[in-house]
Amino acid sequence: MVLSSTQLSAMTRLFSSAVFREMARKGRSPLFARLFDLTEIGEGCAGDATVGQAFDAAFNVLKTAGRRDEYVYRSALTHNVLMGTHSLNTACMLTEFRAGACKADLAILNGTATVYEIKSERDSLARLANQVANYKQVFAKVYVIASEGHVASVLETVPVDVGVMMLAPRYRITTVREAEDRPDRICPAIVFDSLRSVEAAAILKSLGIEVPDVPNTQRHSTMRALFEDLDPMSVHRAMVTTLKRTRDLAPLRELVDHLPRSLHAAALSIQIRRADHDRLVEAVSTPLGAAIAWA
Repeated sequence: MVLSSTQLSAMTRLFSSAVFREMARKGRSPLFARLFDLTEIGEGCAGDATVGQAFDAAFNVLKTAGRRDEYVYRSALTHNVLMGTHSLNTACMLTEFRAGACKADLAILNGTATVYEIKSERDSLARLANQVANYKQVFAKVYVIASEGHVASVLETVPVDVGVMMLAPRYRITTVREAEDRPDRICPAIVFDSLRSVEAAAILKSLGIEVPDVPNTQRHSTMRALFEDLDPMSVHRAMVTTLKRTRDLAPLRELVDHLPRSLHAAALSIQIRRADHDRLVEAVSTPLGAAIAWA
């Protein structure tokens, strides 16, 4: 299928948080209808196709080598690592998680904290060295997952303790180099900056440290000062345990089970209210012919 730049852009935007949240909030998405019309994918869909099947059809086009964007890579990691090697009951996934001066594309916490920097066919490697340096201050294991064409340059750019993965042309993840597990190199103060206040307090409590009773205006600086003196490995262990509890994905299992495979990564990374889950499932189950009228 030959795609114009307009069609490729529209197909990519189908998997945006704007479409996902609109469906959850309203039970319909005029934006989906407009974008889907631009893709012209409907011409190849069965007469009784649903919105969910339309999403899968669009994703099957996007996951072709050369067209892949960040969402395609995130989906591959979701299915192959989070739900393949681990499970929603034992691991949690973080997206757009602050790490120093950067935001991590995706991180998975199980026995350790592993971050994955995505470099798709559409991405530049210009910021990669700086991103990796920031991630090392928060995560014990750092991987770069890249397209086949980027792998050689990635290997030249990142230190040898950073792992490298490749999303192969057939949409399979292969490990080019394993990452070293180095919780000893994290910076507790930078970890603190990544956390919610209640998470930071829980980590201190788990390490036997009393959170000082100070005015709210002083709480942040006081807690950060405490983190600065902590042992990196102890903070890492406590961070993994705490975030697996506070960012638990197990409650989303039922929602994921009722959505097409192409939307699993969205369901696990885009926050919507529990009260909107049924509305989202109904929207995705809508016959495609009826959904076109949403526009």
